[in-house]
Amino acid sequence: MPRPKFTMPIGVDNFKDLREKKYYFVDKTRFIKELLDGHSKVTLLTRPRRFGKTLTLSMLRYFFTLEQAEENRVLFNGLDIEQAGEEYMREQGSRPVIFLTLKEVQRPTYREMIGMLTGTLQELYSGYRYLAASLPEEEAGYCKKILAGQASENEMIFALKWLMKFLEAYHGTKPLLLLDEYDAPIIASWEYGYYKDCISFMKRFLGAALKTNDYLDFAVLAGVSRVSKESIFSDLNNLNVCSILSYKYSDILGFTESEAEKLLMDNGVGDKMRSLKQWYDGYQFGDTEIYNPWSVIKYLDNNCTFAPYWLNTSGNVILHELLKRVDGERREELTGLVNFQTVKAMIDEGVIYPEIRENTNALYMMLMISGYLKAVRQYKDRNFIDWCLLKIPNREVLSAYKREILTHLTGRGGEVLLYNMLDAMTEGRVEAFQKYLRRVLRDMVSYHDTGDGESFYHGLMLGLTVLMEGDYRVKSNRESGYGRFDIAFFPVNNASPGVILELKAAKGITAEEELMPLAEEALKQIDDKEYIAELTEQGVKEIWRCGVAFSGKLVCLMGE
Repeated sequence: MPRPKFTMPIGVDNFKDLREKKYYFVDKTRFIKELLDGHSKVTLLTRPRRFGKTLTLSMLRYFFTLEQAEENRVLFNGLDIEQAGEEYMREQGSRPVIFLTLKEVQRPTYREMIGMLTGTLQELYSGYRYLAASLPEEEAGYCKKILAGQASENEMIFALKWLMKFLEAYHGTKPLLLLDEYDAPIIASWEYGYYKDCISFMKRFLGAALKTNDYLDFAVLAGVSRVSKESIFSDLNNLNVCSILSYKYSDILGFTESEAEKLLMDNGVGDKMRSLKQWYDGYQFGDTEIYNPWSVIKYLDNNCTFAPYWLNTSGNVILHELLKRVDGERREELTGLVNFQTVKAMIDEGVIYPEIRENTNALYMMLMISGYLKAVRQYKDRNFIDWCLLKIPNREVLSAYKREILTHLTGRGGEVLLYNMLDAMTEGRVEAFQKYLRRVLRDMVSYHDTGDGESFYHGLMLGLTVLMEGDYRVKSNRESGYGRFDIAFFPVNNASPGVILELKAAKGITAEEELMPLAEEALKQIDDKEYIAELTEQGVKEIWRCGVAFSGKLVCLMGE
């Protein structure tokens, strides 16, 4: 496979570096025109990780900043914003700009978080040392405290607001604030257990900078989630939230289909578009179809090799939370998701992280916001409440669900055992299937788990089948013949065998031989109820039927 003709900007989020070093650039400078045509006092862009938020804010920084304005102007030669007209280019180099990222302000404790923020503000203020000579003594003393890392928490709260004041006084024009990953400390605080303390501080820190601040021209913030119910942005009437469901700026972050297609064509691999779509497309921002930009450029940089690149950039904490709450209803939904079916959720983009441990709807919304699900349809019910249908967007994200489900069920390193078990099941090797399933129960299941009876075993078997996606469609509790089968495996290719599993559970059994009558009863039920009817209608010629009886960690299979 030939290398791409252009150098891909892997990990390059500095707009100047990208342009000067001739990396491939997908022109998004139309966003500058759209901002100038009409922006709010504060604009919040929320998108999943690695969708170009930092690069976009860097682009705004180099366009608007008055520092090295002439040098920066050449960065925009030939781009959309230059072609939009001189009235827009007159805004280039016109303002002082504050660019701040909170990406590194993620620590295991609140004290460490404050310490990291102290260092971040030191670095920020060090870029404006020239202001000190023009400031009154008290304000110059404040700057020295920030620069020395000696400011108290209460003093740090006003760091952004006072810096804007100092810049306006010096330059005679109000500054632009660009704040990247504003919610990174909040997400970390939820993971590590100091959420309330973090929220209390961030509310005051961001509130001072954004709420009724006469020194601010306008601000653009970027993050993964919209944190609203904690009142971080309370009473901020001039906030415009542009989320993944918003139509405004919907094509600015991520690659549109035409941009992805041009990228492949420019690199001589236009014939890969169909496969690229299956792996990295599937996101819907507003009314725009979007490809994952990080995964697309990694794909090209790796000689057009498909892999879950985006999923390796951060942990899947939200998926962990989903799997912790797999009850009967969620089990059905999770199985459906892995088979590219949909789940329903009430639209509430203002969900907060603590809610996802209590509210399944909030969990699904956070999965959507974070990029693990996409909204395929939005609608209002008869009470005018907004709902959406959600599904896994593409094969890359599907691989995350598979990995997390397997890890949840088996721990690390159990995949080979599961592959062997599922191969035995689909090939009708009853004794081998029972041997491997016995090992799964012995090594991966607790006696405490089995107390829920048949519902537990049903969930276990469904979870173990995630490796079969692509070869089989797994259906559960579906009507067929004269009843409802427990689990059925519908082959994608009818030349492969179908499988019907009927599960039974008993308590107090001490030997597997005692489970044999129950397994026989389950097998007979498949035949008596004609559960194979739907498989037969699909044209499947070979169908393996299996009755499975469980008790604690014991299992007995009867198949034919």
